[in-house]
Amino acid sequence: MTSMPKPETREIRETRPYHHGDLRTALLASAERTLREKGVTSLSLRELARDVGVSHAAPGRHFKDKQALLNALAETGFERMAEALEAADDPALPFQPRLTSFARAYLGFAINNAELLELMYARKHEPDASEQMTAALDRTVGSLERVIGAAQQQNEIIAGDPAQLTLTVGAALHGLAAFTANGIYAPDAALDAVEELIHQLLHGLKPR
Repeated sequence: MTSMPKPETREIRETRPYHHGDLRTALLASAERTLREKGVTSLSLRELARDVGVSHAAPGRHFKDKQALLNALAETGFERMAEALEAADDPALPFQPRLTSFARAYLGFAINNAELLELMYARKHEPDASEQMTAALDRTVGSLERVIGAAQQQNEIIAGDPAQLTLTVGAALHGLAAFTANGIYAPDAALDAVEELIHQLLHGLKPR
């Protein structure tokens, strides 16, 4: 008759995944998959541990609770979005094509990460949001405000509070992203609409 493994042997087998990679990264990747497929309410540290293949207590080394996990997931989302926006930005371009490129990058991220984006905007208002999340958020909103500020310095757009102009442009872009997430726009149609949206923002709707 085969004997049962000793308790210490079972523990070694359960904790072995600690040694084969970055557990925090693996947990965040699993959390994002769950978020996409099942929604935020289905996220739990115990289920993530089972999915990654570690003991149920292992995630506690990186996230004290589910709220900490959600904050970390939102923070990584802002970091990725900032990288996408920075890669799309070309300061050498005139303002309209520069802003159009920036807008397409934002909308592309929003289309490909709709569930994550919703979590990102929800978590940034939480009292326990980290300083790192605030800094990552500044890289996204701040990058748009810097684009607008540079255009003001070049007299390409009106003077005024850059933050207010950023709010106007950001609201239009996020509105288009929300329409796409809700099925009002197909993703390709939304991306095709970006150039006209930017044109209308810059030139207004009144006939000239």
